[in-house]
Amino acid sequence: MKWDNINQLCDIVRQTSFEIHKYHRNGHLEKVYENALVHRLRKQDVPVEQQFPLKVYDEDGVVLGEYYADLFVEEKLVVELKACNAIDDSHVAQLLGYLKSSRIETGLLINFGTAKISVKKYLMTPT
Repeated sequence: MKWDNINQLCDIVRQTSFEIHKYHRNGHLEKVYENALVHRLRKQDVPVEQQFPLKVYDEDGVVLGEYYADLFVEEKLVVELKACNAIDDSHVAQLLGYLKSSRIETGLLINFGTAKISVKKYLMTPT
């Protein structure tokens, strides 16, 4: 990873999201924000994959299937995007479930759907 740490990478994604929201505002479909974030991160030479398949593991390590992360940044940060009126518990549960079952430690939940953008960081430490 060319960034000093995961926090620096999260800061880059967060700042880029703020810039996108400042320009585009709320009111677009989630896919517009997803495409914009991919475009702008790649312009900054940040490796990012869109709709990236991540394996879902059972507790004994058996692969049960896969889910598709909206964005997977630098092969270590899951970014889940929303364009809705408010983040609710099901959105948080979705991201935390993704982190736990894929064994990825850090995720961002970003909501572009309101007048004020919401960016929250979540950690899933191994047990």
